[in-house]
Amino acid sequence: MSTSSLTYDDLGSAAQRERRRRILEATVGLASEGGFEQMQMRAVAERADVALGTLYRYFPSKIHLLVSALAQELERVTEQITRRPIPGATPADRVTHVLGRTTVLLQDDPHLTEALTRAFMFADKSVSAEIQAVATQVTRLLGAAMHEPGQERATPTEDEIAVMRVIGDVWLASLVQWVTGRTSATDVDRSLDVAVRLLLR
Repeated sequence: MSTSSLTYDDLGSAAQRERRRRILEATVGLASEGGFEQMQMRAVAERADVALGTLYRYFPSKIHLLVSALAQELERVTEQITRRPIPGATPADRVTHVLGRTTVLLQDDPHLTEALTRAFMFADKSVSAEIQAVATQVTRLLGAAMHEPGQERATPTEDEIAVMRVIGDVWLASLVQWVTGRTSATDVDRSLDVAVRLLLR
């Protein structure tokens, strides 16, 4: 059995891609209703109208599935935020804006965010491909914000990539603290603002 999830690009037919889409849609729906515990593999299979064995061929575990859903949600948020020029006179202003928007969008659905973030916390090295997909989406979002409007697709430098990784790590760690009740939404914003200002000043 595969130890990593089948990505969109792994699937050769429209039917397989549609099946993957339904699985992820069912995952998000169940997680949004009841958080990490509610999102059970059998329930996902039933809602997505696929056999349980088929679900496991696409996603080897609940953690693989939820981390893949996190990457998809971040892709969706990135598309939504970057549809228009990102406001802000400096890279720090723009990065703070997109992180704030993304955090608010996630916090608006606390059950879903709890499920996705807990899965990210529990992920081990077998989920490395899915974690990389999350990191790619975070880097894409931050990269769009760091460059001037109209230059969003510029290739980032090594230093910019390093900065984006650190900011992304701080952001994800702040989400974990919020999900586990160790910090407030206001504190998340404050931590992000400090990190961004220090790294992009």
